[in-house]
Amino acid sequence: MKELLFSVSKKDLKIDYFSGKGAGGQYRNKHQNCVRIRHIESGAISTGQSHRERNTNLKEALNGLVENPKFKLWMNARVYESIEGKKIEEKVEEMVKPKNLKVEVKTDYGWMNEE
Repeated sequence: MKELLFSVSKKDLKIDYFSGKGAGGQYRNKHQNCVRIRHIESGAISTGQSHRERNTNLKEALNGLVENPKFKLWMNARVYESIEGKKIEEKVEEMVKPKNLKVEVKTDYGWMNEE
């Protein structure tokens, strides 16, 4: 049985509907068929406005959101947190502690460890 690492629900998204501009005539200008989705946590934004139907534009915007680099970065961080049990910031702080750093100095003979 598969287990979800995390989920994104409608409460994590801000969905706005707006009227399209450009060709399409009166139908496009009167109806709010275009969709703009913003993922609140990551700040990723995607729009769908190339179709006349609202549902088709919504699917287009959701697909665009999943492909957004900001959303992918947020998603990878969430996966890491759920697998490792700690935030990425905590891991970085642990890695830069003096006991975990190695300092090397370049001399005439090459690189040497500084102790």
